[in-house]
Amino acid sequence: MQEDNQDDFKRELGLLDGTMLVVGSMIGSGIFIVSSDMVRQLGSAGWLIAMWVLTGVITVIAAVSYGELSAMFPKAGGQYVYIKEAYGKLIGFLYGWSFFAVIQTGTIAAVGVAFAKFTAYLFPPVSDTNILYELGDFKLNAAQLVSIFTIVLLSYVNSRGVKNSKILQTVLTVIKILSLAGLIVFGFMAAKAEVWDANWANAWGSQSLDVATGNWMPISGTVLISAISAALVGSIFSSVAWEGVTFIAGEIKNPKRNVGLSLFLGTLIVCCIYVLANLMYLAVVPLQDIATAPSDRVGVVASQNIFGSIGTVIIAVMIMISTFACNNGLIMAGARVYYTMAKDGVFFKKAAELNKASVPAWALWAQCFWASALCLTGKYGDLLDFVVIIVMIFYILTILGIFILRRKMPDAERPYKAFGYPFLPGLYIVVASAICIALFLTKTSTSGWGVLIMLLGVPVYYLTRNKE
Repeated sequence: MQEDNQDDFKRELGLLDGTMLVVGSMIGSGIFIVSSDMVRQLGSAGWLIAMWVLTGVITVIAAVSYGELSAMFPKAGGQYVYIKEAYGKLIGFLYGWSFFAVIQTGTIAAVGVAFAKFTAYLFPPVSDTNILYELGDFKLNAAQLVSIFTIVLLSYVNSRGVKNSKILQTVLTVIKILSLAGLIVFGFMAAKAEVWDANWANAWGSQSLDVATGNWMPISGTVLISAISAALVGSIFSSVAWEGVTFIAGEIKNPKRNVGLSLFLGTLIVCCIYVLANLMYLAVVPLQDIATAPSDRVGVVASQNIFGSIGTVIIAVMIMISTFACNNGLIMAGARVYYTMAKDGVFFKKAAELNKASVPAWALWAQCFWASALCLTGKYGDLLDFVVIIVMIFYILTILGIFILRRKMPDAERPYKAFGYPFLPGLYIVVASAICIALFLTKTSTSGWGVLIMLLGVPVYYLTRNKE
């Protein structure tokens, strides 16, 4: 087990900080956007809420299962360490490779662009329609520069020490939770009985919206399975990144207790907020308007229905705070994975160095550089579409690792044991595997690319290993 140099990190984060990191990293822009596409796919209030509840249940099960692993290996690197201990260095590297190439950096890029998109509501000159430079097919727009600026700024703040980033994360996340709670409460206060009743009139009628004609078509059988898979991409993507707290276990006080508890409390809070937010949407926005919200911004439509014209400004500020806090958490956590990989000799050696503030600054800037490059490609939407299947595959492997490690290390200290073992972890593996198979079969083009990028890590691993 990799214990060396863990003491170089400063243990400055408590239970509140860990919980706020989980909440802050999970809630980005997704909850304000993805429900629109989910309704287009499935066409009813019942199915919409069912998808969010299903996502919430499997997310909390996964989080409490991770508690056993976080207590066994209370150190920097988190999920990478768990996978490496269960399966060996190659699979651990494949996770780290996928994490750096797509999962973390692609998410940071997309969240940065979402920040810029909603900033443009308040300051139109920074929109993606303001093209600053053009060369062939490449176009540089103002929104890309804003997103890159926020990524660089947050990387700088994080390079100055974990204390600065922890304060920023906790303050912004508390503001984010309170503002979301306020939106939900005001939404229910402004609810219209006729809207609610109409939305629930045919609660389980599965239908899909033909965007070209605006007509709804009944769906069933394999088409329904395909629609469920497509809808789940949105809710699952909005519910990932909770494992980020495991990456910074080396900086958490009493990690054997606080990491697992942060995972449980954080995921439970977020999943409850998500279900309540969607019930609020159904109380103030007709189903047709949810499905046809301009640019899928159902949060904007709901806010306008609740607050009137000022609603656009309110939601824009909320999402700016939300995405900024989300990226702070992602940037803080991601660098710790590259640090631990470098310690194992499967990432650039410089990433294993801590600066004077006891943070892996080189790893932070490498992540910043690649995430900024992804902002410029304009392909972040595609990256997100196929990142979900990679994230799910590694969640499954990690939870399966609990079963493997119980056989492999039967006498290892386990201060906390996975809740509901073996039933709940087993249930997660079955449900998540079914979702992955459905995704692969129904969205082969995007999911296939995701798996291919992951497998490209195999030759990279052997090339990198030879340089040890």
